[in-house]
Amino acid sequence: MKTLLTSTTNTLNMKSIPKSKPPLFLFFLILHLFLLPTSSSTTNNASNSNSNTTSSSTTHSFKEAPKFYNSPKCSTITIDTDNNNNNNKYICSEETIHVAMTLDTTYIRGSMAAVLSVLQHSSCPENIFFHFIYSSNNTLLHTTISKSFPYLKFQLYNFDNSIVSGLISTSIRSALDCPLNYARSYLANLIPLCVKRVVYLDSDLILVDDIAKLAATELSQNENTVLAAPQYCNANFTSYFTPTFWSNPSLSLTFSNRKACYFNTGVMVIDLLRWRAGDYTTKIEEWMELQKRMRIYELGSLPPFLLVFAGNIVSVDHRWNQHGLGGDNFRGLCRDLHPGPVSLLHWSGKGKPWVRLDANRPCPLDALWAPYDLLQTPFSFDS
Repeated sequence: MKTLLTSTTNTLNMKSIPKSKPPLFLFFLILHLFLLPTSSSTTNNASNSNSNTTSSSTTHSFKEAPKFYNSPKCSTITIDTDNNNNNNKYICSEETIHVAMTLDTTYIRGSMAAVLSVLQHSSCPENIFFHFIYSSNNTLLHTTISKSFPYLKFQLYNFDNSIVSGLISTSIRSALDCPLNYARSYLANLIPLCVKRVVYLDSDLILVDDIAKLAATELSQNENTVLAAPQYCNANFTSYFTPTFWSNPSLSLTFSNRKACYFNTGVMVIDLLRWRAGDYTTKIEEWMELQKRMRIYELGSLPPFLLVFAGNIVSVDHRWNQHGLGGDNFRGLCRDLHPGPVSLLHWSGKGKPWVRLDANRPCPLDALWAPYDLLQTPFSFDS
């Protein structure tokens, strides 16, 4: 890890403009200024997402990722020569690893990096099927994914924002109030019924390990155990809910007989069969409806998940969610890795690596995200 960080940092430093050649510096500076309206649009869009401003369009241009092949030990998924049916064959195969992510123009750069990291570190990349949930710009998003990953097996699903728009309460950061943030609560309704299990991933993370290991997480025999996720019992669980919640006996008793711990919803293994059987989407919506009547939490889509599932999940090793690398939700300060091994790095919090890199104010760990960035820059100093 230290070697990679040092190597990447050195690479970035090598690309800086030499101070010893003023004429060359001025030439590139003028060239940059002329290209600024186009080349800076990515930075502006990403920065706006952290400035609580949403963008409805994007001018991102991405490189094509290499094709990744299965290792000899991988199971073969039999498909027909009729390409129109291939997606269905993969979706319903028992050998397929299903990954669900939300997809929008604001976070598309992070999503592309996440997909690349999943494929690059998978032993059976050809057996992975991506389920992308979107709420706008279907054609643009489909084209972007197809061009950079021409061999990727995926399907897009439209999420109707009106389903949750009346249920969302303002939180401590307006970016958290985007309706698409709540789409993870509706995966069981969107993804085909033959899919039994899915790994849900946020768009601001990268994997450095085989996702098959995470997807194979054993869930409890208890039918009420619907999901698995890394949980953090040393966190102050009470802080995720307001005094109004804890002072109301009928509400605070929600966690009685449950060893409730915080878990991050950006990395989850979900049993969709159990979710559908227990109608957990409705349970989450009921807490959101209560929140509209009386303020019982402050933080977006996470608290309803905690209210429904905390204390009833399978705990996953912390290596699968080195979270909080984006800093807190107010300042987005740099953070270090948590002690222990790393399989997944998650820039949850306000700061996003692509924004800080573009602004020339990266945190040290942002150098670990940079190698997965597929953004096509208008020019390069490499030559």
